[in-house]
Amino acid sequence: MNSLRQPFWLCLALITTLYLGFWLAMLAATATYTSLGDMSQVLMSREIRYSTMLSLVTCTVSALLSVIVAVPVAYLMSRRRFSGHSLIDAALDIPIVLPPMVVGICLLIFFQTTAGHYIEKVVPFTYTIAGVILAQFVIAAAFAIRTMRGVFDHLPARPEEVALTLGATRWEAFSQVTLPAARNGMFAAASVAWARSLGEFGPVLVFAGATRMKTEVLPTSVWMAWSVGELEQGVAVSLLMIVISMVVLISVRAMGERI
Repeated sequence: MNSLRQPFWLCLALITTLYLGFWLAMLAATATYTSLGDMSQVLMSREIRYSTMLSLVTCTVSALLSVIVAVPVAYLMSRRRFSGHSLIDAALDIPIVLPPMVVGICLLIFFQTTAGHYIEKVVPFTYTIAGVILAQFVIAAAFAIRTMRGVFDHLPARPEEVALTLGATRWEAFSQVTLPAARNGMFAAASVAWARSLGEFGPVLVFAGATRMKTEVLPTSVWMAWSVGELEQGVAVSLLMIVISMVVLISVRAMGERI
């Protein structure tokens, strides 16, 4: 505790306090904007219950898909160096730096191409629930890959090499040695992907639309409410998203610590 009284640490603690204080002030202001009665009435409406359930399902699916993709991609980028490695590493971050609305436009244009039309003959994506999942996945996967890349970078390769010398195949070393050691990181990647999916708005709106009782998820519910001046509904859904995010993130991290 005495070390925190040094000027350097006091300065850092002050910055941290101000930042967290600002966020808590915003959340408190939002929470007091509407009454519990109005909030419960909004959240019990048929449309909001549908968008809540759709958000929970699509976020979970997109998070799982993100981790499935992130693990092999991040492992390759962490353990191997090859021609064009830096270029590919930078390309993997494109969904992170692109404006979300642009991602949605790119998805929409791709599915107007010949290849996109062939894909949609098998699985329709444009303005469908599958499109919601794809729009969430495209961005969430990039964050999951970056998270898993950090995990594999910090895991020593020595245990894998020992397993190989003992006769294990590369797949066995990966699945039986590396993956168990990276499971906490996988939970972290899943939580990041889930949270990112829950808050995704631009790609979902452009690519999947915001049709009531069809492709409406919580972020688009907020937008639709505010666009017609229903401020109480927008605030209620916003608070619901905050509560869901906190519950899921705390649960996933607690589960990851126990494993």
